[in-house]
Amino acid sequence: MNRVLNEIPEASGQELFFLERLLETCDSDQLSQFSRSYRSRRKSPQLMLVFCVIGMFALPGIQRLFVGQIGMFLLYLFTAGIFLIGSIIDLFNYEDLAFKHNQAIAKDIIQHV
Repeated sequence: MNRVLNEIPEASGQELFFLERLLETCDSDQLSQFSRSYRSRRKSPQLMLVFCVIGMFALPGIQRLFVGQIGMFLLYLFTAGIFLIGSIIDLFNYEDLAFKHNQAIAKDIIQHV
């Protein structure tokens, strides 16, 4: 676990466990190449929380746009966050939104490393 944590120090909890399992067969060059790409595309849960709060009070769906879900962003935008219920759910599930995005990009990156 120290190998991944040294390369991607901002990863923790569920994300760190996922990355460790994903990268267990990689050598140090592959790990370094992966971490450079992953860190540039990774979305932090703390920033996701900020976008969820903005989505609640100012621009519905901005949190979905942040993770590249353009269709969901438009749905939230035109339905006031699906009548605020979707925005509230996202506010409580902000870590999961960030993790799912990060998980998808990690799988994409590992295929190219």
